[in-house]
Amino acid sequence: MSQRLNAFAQSPELFKKFVEFGMLLKSGAIEQSILSLVEIRASQLNGCGFCLDMHVKEAKIRGERELRLHHVAIWRESTEFSPRERACLAWTEALTTLGAQGVPDEVYERVRTQLSEKEI
Repeated sequence: MSQRLNAFAQSPELFKKFVEFGMLLKSGAIEQSILSLVEIRASQLNGCGFCLDMHVKEAKIRGERELRLHHVAIWRESTEFSPRERACLAWTEALTTLGAQGVPDEVYERVRTQLSEKEI
């Protein structure tokens, strides 16, 4: 299968900003373990096999448990995630699948109770 788009070659300045944004996230207040879950879930929703593979490997290197990695796709039914992790996963889904309705109030309130407004 051939690569469809080389984002760096297509728009190097935009890709550079994307990488900078990722670095800012890693230096923020949200724990790296949660950021890993968020990256994995967003990759699942976007259907990006390359990104999913990369983020799962990174999470495993950081010590994430195998069962939790398998449960990211079914986080609502799983007992493996804390309320803070669940709020972040809900926020990820709302932002990744953002439609005309925007982020539902229930999701925003759940996130607001688990994260400070600075973290959101």
